[in-house]
Amino acid sequence: MLTVDFDKLRVGPGVRVIDIGAGQGRHSYEMLRRGADVTAFDQNERDMADVSEMFGALVAAGEVPEQGNAKTQVGNALGLPYEDASFDVVLMSEILEHIPEDDAAIAEMVRILKPGGLAAVTVPRFWPEKICWALSDEYHEVEGGHVRIYRESELAAKLAAAGLEVTGSDHAHALHAPYWWIKCAVGVENENNPLVRGYHRMLVWDMMSKPLVTRASEQLLNPIVGKSVAIYLRKPA
Repeated sequence: MLTVDFDKLRVGPGVRVIDIGAGQGRHSYEMLRRGADVTAFDQNERDMADVSEMFGALVAAGEVPEQGNAKTQVGNALGLPYEDASFDVVLMSEILEHIPEDDAAIAEMVRILKPGGLAAVTVPRFWPEKICWALSDEYHEVEGGHVRIYRESELAAKLAAAGLEVTGSDHAHALHAPYWWIKCAVGVENENNPLVRGYHRMLVWDMMSKPLVTRASEQLLNPIVGKSVAIYLRKPA
């Protein structure tokens, strides 16, 4: 399940990329399959161990072009252990909403991006996220949970103020917004609720089978109810 359009970021062989807040690595795997030089970066040691293992499995399965290379790094997004202008592409997907010092994290992202380099930042979209917060305190009032809700214009202004040019934006995961509304309504941890279980089965089927009906429906609904917003950026040369 990808939130970012990697064609817009020109990810491919010879491109050095970093996935800050990589989590379980969904975006890192796609960038490796495109032959990039990938760094998956996250503060969770267990996640990074799992991602490293999966990198090896992708190579063993022949899914990685010859030029592809990948590694993991455990650390803090507020103090990235890289020199200035180290990466051609920087990705921060669904991470800034977790960080109280978001301006500092953005500054670090900008610092390590090369002049002329490209970046993408994704966060939960304002109004679908607002509904989740209204339905459930449990959804966000947890350790490491969401500390804010961004308006797209607010986040774009922050990124521009940090020295990046906004080149575009889009929305993703329209089918996932109702799933989270249901979970928030019945209890975030209530996995046995029939509505939650049924909707989850549909999402798994959609991700595995990619049927035309759901793919087309989500594309039509993303501008209206897409749960995530992705902002595409360029660092001026």
